[in-house]
Amino acid sequence: MSRVPGLSAIVMGAAMLVVPLGTTGAANAQTLRAAPHANLEFLDPIWTTAYITRSHGYLVYDTLFGMDENFEPQPQMVSEWSVSEDGLLWSFTLRPELRWHDGTDVTAADSVASLQRWAARDGVGQALFELVEEITAEDATTFTIQLSHPFPRMLHALGKMSSNVPFIMPARIAATPASQPVTDPTGSGPFIFALDEWDPARRAVYIRNDDYVPREEPTSLTAGAKIPFMERIEFVFFDTHEEAVAATLAGDIHFFESPSTTVTDRFADQDVAILEVTDPSGNVGMAVFNHLAAPFDDPDIRRAVLMAMSQEDYMRAALGNADYWQTCRSIYPCGTPYSVEGSASGFMGGDVEAARQMLADAGYDGTAVVIMDPVDSPVISAFTGVTLALFEELGINVDHQPMPWTELVERRVIRTAEVGEVWNMFHTWWIADDLSDPLRIAFSGNPETGWIGWPDAPELAVLRRSFLLAESNEAAAQAAQQVQDVILDGAHFAILGQFFEPIAFNAAIMGLQRPIQMYYNLAMPPAE
Repeated sequence: MSRVPGLSAIVMGAAMLVVPLGTTGAANAQTLRAAPHANLEFLDPIWTTAYITRSHGYLVYDTLFGMDENFEPQPQMVSEWSVSEDGLLWSFTLRPELRWHDGTDVTAADSVASLQRWAARDGVGQALFELVEEITAEDATTFTIQLSHPFPRMLHALGKMSSNVPFIMPARIAATPASQPVTDPTGSGPFIFALDEWDPARRAVYIRNDDYVPREEPTSLTAGAKIPFMERIEFVFFDTHEEAVAATLAGDIHFFESPSTTVTDRFADQDVAILEVTDPSGNVGMAVFNHLAAPFDDPDIRRAVLMAMSQEDYMRAALGNADYWQTCRSIYPCGTPYSVEGSASGFMGGDVEAARQMLADAGYDGTAVVIMDPVDSPVISAFTGVTLALFEELGINVDHQPMPWTELVERRVIRTAEVGEVWNMFHTWWIADDLSDPLRIAFSGNPETGWIGWPDAPELAVLRRSFLLAESNEAAAQAAQQVQDVILDGAHFAILGQFFEPIAFNAAIMGLQRPIQMYYNLAMPPAE
């Protein structure tokens, strides 16, 4: 018997969504088709920060805590928790009705193994586990975390909403080294991944998990009831945005995740789909240097490049309409608590003449720069085009390598020529929340455990720990500013600006959340 409620209601802000469901009838035959921003090439949301894999993760896995619409943590897989008076011992008990997709019980040991693996890849997880003396499965449903120092943001860490999300996996799968992507998608979430229907070039399919037991609280972002309203969810991968637009306007695609602003005029004066910007914080463009390979192993050459780069050029090329972007010369997104602009001279200065002189002074010798260009991602490929033109102007020798985004994600983990085809630079973007404080993985200075690019700045570990243990808002802000100063002085990466991509969705779709859309609660009216 299905455990999905026969009549479920969830609250989205001030709106109530009521969708009838049952085990038979038209509603069960429904399929929600979505065009995500990228193809699903990898199934492991711990191994990669790719957002398409994060979306996959929210369908097939669950989390110990979730973040509600006020960005406060709420219990998800956890039923009860406690913390000792000195703040050093945390205890968590799981809900009794949790089952893996293979029918076995979710246990505390699964949670322990999953958190350990997550902490090996994620910046917040790394910060937390610096304080963990012991994490122990006390019995089948309860585990404890013993700390060396109080960590008041424990629940925020366990409910981290974006990459890398601390999804819980079976212990046998979580035993996979964090440096190696898992290939078994067994989870405990509201949908089951149809591995036999997966074609990374065309589609990914998710089947409703009728044994999933949602929480009783109203849905609120990643917290509360995760209700699988649809029988099937299909991620459909298109070769071009024009094809995805046509399918959306024809009603074949119900949710278009990230339409390029070059095609948004196609949504004017029609009744099928709605175009809307849902995230007021937006996204942050970034250009990533490989610090381990010449020429960007030289910080002076990186500084010269940053001197020449202009955020306005990148934003105009990628977004066009100024309603969709703003400049922000801070490593923390503008509008977030630690954002301070203009603290480093020459950062994204747009001064080509000064940059040419800096390159000459640094002794740039014409070494070729391999730039990976994901041609199936309009925004990122537009970023790449700006850099290609700029490097030609600067006299930097370029090896331009076009490829699909999925190939870039696979190649970008290659550090040096000894282990594969080396690269020097690529462009990407993050949602603003993923760059909102110093603990985020992009700000690590540890070349062994940090994010791709692998800068070596040991002082960042000290500063990030100061932020972690700060006893006042003022001390935290000071540590955050010092982290930014080190990163900008070392020219770790380029910030290309802050932008606000719209989403397009069928006018009949229900369950849309803001600022981030969760597919498990999206629904379409039953077919007549």
